[in-house]
Amino acid sequence: MTKTAWVFPGQGSQATGMGMDLLEIDYAKDKFAQAEEILGWSVVEICQSEDDSLSRTLYTQPCMYVVESILADLLRQQGRQPDLVAGHSLGEYAALYVAGAFDWSSGLRLIKRRAELMDSVSGGMMAALIGFDRAQLETQLQQMSDVVLANDNSPAQVVISGTPTAVQELIASIKTKRAMPLKVSGAFHSPFMAAAASEFQQVLATVTFNTATIPVLSNVEPVPTVDAAILKDRLTRQMTGGVRWRETVQHFVEEGVQQVVEIGPGSVLTGLIKRTSPDLGLENISGKS
Repeated sequence: MTKTAWVFPGQGSQATGMGMDLLEIDYAKDKFAQAEEILGWSVVEICQSEDDSLSRTLYTQPCMYVVESILADLLRQQGRQPDLVAGHSLGEYAALYVAGAFDWSSGLRLIKRRAELMDSVSGGMMAALIGFDRAQLETQLQQMSDVVLANDNSPAQVVISGTPTAVQELIASIKTKRAMPLKVSGAFHSPFMAAAASEFQQVLATVTFNTATIPVLSNVEPVPTVDAAILKDRLTRQMTGGVRWRETVQHFVEEGVQQVVEIGPGSVLTGLIKRTSPDLGLENISGKS
């Protein structure tokens, strides 16, 4: 049997029209209706909107969770099952749901509050760096305050996060092929999210976590576990901690994974995986099959 990991993308992979082919399936229609009851707004309407609503954190995160979880459920209805799961940033919630760490509604309620809190944060900046000297970057990060490594995505791509001044100073101080500011309101996955994370932890504390049925590799600690307490603790640290995606992919290889399935819109994660472990088999599931 081929050992398989399922991975779930995060904010930035959303696309207008995502998941709309699922409306032909009764199970999916029911899930969209349940989501509207919990959220107070329609995922279907947002995903089909021609304005920029889907790109707003408030809407992006719940929409991604709903679409990804439905796609995963449909795969499981076909008899497919992963051996490991992981998600990139908000994608970790879909991974935890698939692993049985919490029920679907609890996951959506968590994402709803997470999105509200993150959408309200302002004053920070994030930027993606492509083609850089990692040793030089790490040295500069150690020497500078107010900027951190937010996403370690692949050997050639990272995201830094902090105050606009510090982020711009870091970009100016290192050699990089390309530096791209991200369209986000705050310094996500950094200590500057501490206030929002503290408020979110109060919500997280009300949710019961179960022993997972599938090992989960978390963003802040990419080592597989099924322990409910550990998974919950890791999630409490996720909003202020970095996304260690490059190490996640390396652990897949160490665990003997041969095939990785990206579940959700786009192919961001499979693109990153290719750069870290090009020998892994890759598959994308972005719609009904």
